[in-house]
Parts: sequence; structure tokens; C-alpha cells
Amino acid sequence: MKNIAILAAGVYPRREYPKWLLDSADVVVCCDSAIEGLLRRGKDADVVVGDFDSVAGRHLQRTKAKVVRNADQECNDLTKAFRYVLENYPDVTDIHILGATGKSEAHTVGNLSLLMQYEQDYRLSQRGIKLDMVSDYSTSFAITDSTELHLGAGRRISIFSPDSTLRIKSRGLTWPLDSVVFDNWWKATLNIASEDVVELTFNHPSMALVILD
Repeated sequence: MKNIAILAAGVYPRREYPKWLLDSADVVVCCDSAIEGLLRRGKDADVVVGDFDSVAGRHLQRTKAKVVRNADQECNDLTKAFRYVLENYPDVTDIHILGATGKSEAHTVGNLSLLMQYEQDYRLSQRGIKLDMVSDYSTSFAITDSTELHLGAGRRISIFSPDSTLRIKSRGLTWPLDSVVFDNWWKATLNIASEDVVELTFNHPSMALVILD
């Protein structure tokens, strides 16, 4: 069983929960220049993955991590690190992506959308792998079909989907989703759990992104 943290080069975790995820991980994999943030705080990674176009050579000389160069320009460093984890840690059960938001809105939106792409491409839930993206402000993950979310009443929840044919019936939300058409990003944002357990029923298997504040 492996609990792996992937650290991207966005805003470094400051709050206790994401910091704990990073400190308690069995393996820490850094995306390219994210190693600089670790080293500045007296920490180190197990692996650094990327094309290294944005990290100073002196940092690579300081780290004791395994350095994996990947010059593929068809994907970003986060995807390179994610694929490395799947290929090299067959016993992984939990992957927490940290530092993937902030600094750049474009990177933030792109990285969040990758959660759905990874689930679609690698069928993580079917393989027993839990993947989320955690920042100082939220926890995000992908869902692919009807599910129950044990959130606790009062938790704020937003749901996004690229599939305009998807319909979701809900139970346990302040504002039901039954009539929502997912044809724009704002449509199911800033909802609130009115019960401890939220039930989401899809009209067909699809992809959705859940963000919990």
C-alpha cells in the first residue's frame, strides 16, 4: 500500500491538512521546479520528474531525489509525474496532488480538468486508486457515475462536467441538481450539503469534477 503525494509548482501548501498529506506520504514526487519549494523548507523529494526547462540546475544538484527527465511536449509536468507514479508504484492506493493551483489561472483550470482525464484514461476507481487534488482552500476529485458523498451537513460543494447531456438527480443538497444542464461552468457551483450524505444519481456514466470547499 502506497500513499503518494505529487507536488506541482503552484502555490506551496500552507494549511495543516495539505501540509500533513505532504509530510505523511510514503513517496513524494515533484514536478520539475516544485523541488525548489521543498528544498527551501529543508525538505526533499523521492523523485523529480519533468523536462527541467524551469528549474535551476543548482537545485537539481542539491536534491537527493531520483531525477527523471521527460522531454515529452504533448503533456505537462503534472501528467508526466502522474504517469510515472502509475508505472513505477503498482501498489499505490492513494494519490494526493498538491501545489497544483494558484499563481496561474490557466494552470489551475487545466490541472483541475486533468482529474477527469486521468479517471477516464486510467479507470482509477476501478483499480482501487483514490486520486484528489488538495489546496489550502479545497479538495477536488472526479466521479464517473452515481455515488454517495459523505460530506457532513454545511459543506460547500461545486460540480462541473464537460458533458452537456449529463443529468444528475441529487438528494441532500440545498439546491437540487435535477434540472441543471451542464452547458457552462457556473451551473452547479457553490451548493451546500443540507444533509450529512449527498446522493448523486447520473442518467448515464460520464465525467464530473467535484470541488469541496
